Amino acid sequence: MSLPTKITVIGAGSASFGENTLSAIMRSKKLRGSTLALVDRNAGSLDIVRRLADRLNREWEAGFVITAHKDHRDALPDSQFVVNAIEVGARENLWQKDFEIPLKYGVRQPYAENGGPGGFAHAARNIGPIMQIARDMEGACPDAWFINFTNPMVRICDAVNRHSTIKAVGLCHQIYAGYVMVGVALANDLGIEIPEGLNGVHAAVDQHPLQHRVREQIVPLVDVRAAGLNHFTWILSITDRRTGEDLYPLFRKRFFELDPKFEPLTRDVFSAFGLFPIPGDTHLCEYLPWMSDTQTKPWEKYNIRLYDWELFANVREFELHRLNQMANNEATIEGLMNTDSEGALEMIENVAGAGNHYHLAANLPNVGQISNLPMGATVETPVHVNGAGIHPVHVGALPEPIAELCRREITVAQLCVDAAVEGSREKAFQCLLLDPVITDMDTARKILDDYLTSYKEYLPQFWK
Repeated sequence: MSLPTKITVIGAGSASFGENTLSAIMRSKKLRGSTLALVDRNAGSLDIVRRLADRLNREWEAGFVITAHKDHRDALPDSQFVVNAIEVGARENLWQKDFEIPLKYGVRQPYAENGGPGGFAHAARNIGPIMQIARDMEGACPDAWFINFTNPMVRICDAVNRHSTIKAVGLCHQIYAGYVMVGVALANDLGIEIPEGLNGVHAAVDQHPLQHRVREQIVPLVDVRAAGLNHFTWILSITDRRTGEDLYPLFRKRFFELDPKFEPLTRDVFSAFGLFPIPGDTHLCEYLPWMSDTQTKPWEKYNIRLYDWELFANVREFELHRLNQMANNEATIEGLMNTDSEGALEMIENVAGAGNHYHLAANLPNVGQISNLPMGATVETPVHVNGAGIHPVHVGALPEPIAELCRREITVAQLCVDAAVEGSREKAFQCLLLDPVITDMDTARKILDDYLTSYKEYLPQFWK
């Protein structure tokens, strides 16, 4: 039975979207006859993805109606789902600049993507255009779900949920980093083969396929329940899917038997706080106040690697080139038969088709699913998805010390959002002052001024 719906994808020209989400949606038998509106401001990238979609539609007999648009306003009417994957600017170049600007003032961020001063700059650039999309959705498709993949996840979802009437859900695959680490620790107990060369869960081109091999083996065997904030969630339970056995005590024992060089920050935080943090060291480090001291250089002790901006910019170009070859019939589309939409397909199929789906992690406003975090804050828990929508699973309270770390990050995130929406320099300054990376008021002001000046073209709201 098909459930025709209209899905609009904004930022459709990104290589990862073309490879994963597009192909996963177009393989769906349930969505046959649906309309897929592809939107991207980059005409070249949009053309590649449009031609690839046409090929998939033809060869897979997918039955979609496919349209392409440079302006999202042309695509929004009658949409029931709006998938957002936009990223302002040349992502890697700006991320590197987000890291380098505070360095001029003696502030060395551990990662500079979703937390720290870099998290402010990254969010502020994306919030402007995303709020424009939300405003246009209020007029054209007020009941549609906004399915977000853009980072910083917490801040983007918070902006849409608190400053518009649109329903937003944020999806992220980071929970699988937790699964991989559980798989490594319990490998001998569960008969999991660990590929040679796997040394952690950080984002590295050579590590991704190795991590994926562990993920494929561990996910069918255990159920990991986690909650907290995106890239800052904590394992609440680990259960053997076959026997129902609580594997947390065994995992705790085995993890501390691993080589201390394997995710060492995660190891120390697990030891100190008693619950296991999911995201792996390179994301975890962004939200902790002990990772930026220029005297003790904790990033060296914990071997926190920066994102390889140049390499990933080249990878992005290569992936787009490969999609173009597929679109031109110069390469096989066989590899697109097993892609994963990171949850978008599951949300769309089960809401549109009144299904019943349990999803490991999604970001929604807190209505009590984490009882000791602020109401209305964007939090990440498991969810149930059905025809009535996307519903958070209530997990109770986090241990109070962990909740306090999360509350601080929520306050920073909401100040960032309000600053970007209102163009408020005062709130932007407060956001930086509360951020765990910042230790000096004058330095915070200098970093903020430099960001706002350097990114003036992206942040016009602060210059009115």
